[in-house]
Amino acid sequence: MSAIADFAVRYPAGRVDVHDLHAASGVPLADILAVTHAEGFPGLGEEEASWELARDAARAVLERTGIAPERIGTVLYAGSGEWDHPFWSPAAKVAHALGIERAHCFEVGNFCNAGATALQIAGDRLDAQGPDPDQGYALVLIADRLSRLVDRSDPASLDLFNFGDAAAAVLLTAGPGSFTLAHSAMRTDGSWADYYRGEHRPEGVVIRQEPHRRGLADAYVENFRTLVNETLRALGAKIDDVAQLLINHGDRWMHQRLLATLGLPEEKSVFAYDRQGHMGGADTLIALRELVDQDRVHDGDLILLATSAMGFTWGITALECRL
Repeated sequence: MSAIADFAVRYPAGRVDVHDLHAASGVPLADILAVTHAEGFPGLGEEEASWELARDAARAVLERTGIAPERIGTVLYAGSGEWDHPFWSPAAKVAHALGIERAHCFEVGNFCNAGATALQIAGDRLDAQGPDPDQGYALVLIADRLSRLVDRSDPASLDLFNFGDAAAAVLLTAGPGSFTLAHSAMRTDGSWADYYRGEHRPEGVVIRQEPHRRGLADAYVENFRTLVNETLRALGAKIDDVAQLLINHGDRWMHQRLLATLGLPEEKSVFAYDRQGHMGGADTLIALRELVDQDRVHDGDLILLATSAMGFTWGITALECRL
């Protein structure tokens, strides 16, 4: 069964500052802080590109593991589809920059669920081919430009003011690894497909939200609960067996509501709202990195990654720790 061999996270040098958001939008600071929970968090600077963060994260993983570039058979770049350049392949760009010249490189666009989707695709590919001494690895890159897609002058975009930027690189192996990809369950409710959409402006694409529509909060909880239960049944596990549930860092209230609905204490998750915004699809990898670095994961732990995306898609990815 395919597994995560290693992974790394990289942040931009730039920052999103709530005082700048206040100056641009006119929204009171208290209202902005109720969304961001922090006065600042990482966001791409003027001269920074998300593909470069992904490249740097991937380089760190390859150097740490000592895996030669020619052993990587697949490179997937996951995000919203609004890359650094239009009609362009960031997967190919990163692969070439790292000397990966024999791989199939392509993009996965599923917004903030794209990273989990890419892990599933890459894992399925590795499982199908079996251990391969020549090309037994896949590289999943998770990066986006979320902070650049927010119209900071628009008070109606307040709910998006916590959008920041980061990148994660995950090296998957067909053989044993640190975290086995034990199960993946995803679903989409297309009735929400037009709730958010991009709008072309002279300065670039920005996200626009339809007038408020009731029901999305309930849909979040219900879909995540259904997918968690489906995953536990597939694994022959119970909710008490879950060591950690790591969720996209979009809404603290939703985070707490989901844990309470599932009957999980907050100690079985990571809350970083005081120092980070919603860092796109990298959120759950950022949380997992924190757990690993703080020695808070143990052999045999069952860890669930809860990811969601505009569209609206929900996913649960189950990892079994094999440290």
